[in-house]
Amino acid sequence: MCRLHTTLCHLAEGHFPKRMTARQGAAIVARIRPADPVSVERKALARDLLAEIRRLDRDLVELGERINTAVAASGSTVTDIVGVGPIVAAYLIGHTGDIARFPTAGHYARYNGTAPIEASSGQVKRHRLNPRGNRQLNHALHMTAVTQVRYETAGRGYYLAKQAAGKSRKEAMRALKRRISDAVYRQLAADTGR
Repeated sequence: MCRLHTTLCHLAEGHFPKRMTARQGAAIVARIRPADPVSVERKALARDLLAEIRRLDRDLVELGERINTAVAASGSTVTDIVGVGPIVAAYLIGHTGDIARFPTAGHYARYNGTAPIEASSGQVKRHRLNPRGNRQLNHALHMTAVTQVRYETAGRGYYLAKQAAGKSRKEAMRALKRRISDAVYRQLAADTGR
């Protein structure tokens, strides 16, 4: 889409929407009347880019349907957690694998990188981000945490309570991610009857 936007800027004067859809792009291309051979080639390039964008849009829709089907077929209840939709659930289920590998929620948190690392100095007790662990799984948990903080949820209340207790925004977010990790562990364990 960015390449199409740039090509259109070279073809015609005017302002084009930054968040353009394929339909908007096609309407703009249809209005352009090239005056020289270079412009003719640029218009042909814009048409090729539009065809590619339409193909990718169809692929995204198909992939979304496949993910929805796979998550539903897994029988997992992880989507009951606020902020976990089908795509995040696919990450959680796929990257976790068999939840029986983790004897406790703490082991699972260590695996997904939400178990904090102590970084205390003297009287100051601090914990810092754990750079280890499965980063894809950690990202899925982060997206869930961001969603919970954005809306009026129990997660938002927990996040604000941590900030009120003197934690920084990053520290409060890490605490929320750990709490979500524990909830995901419980859901996945319950799904397998553990």
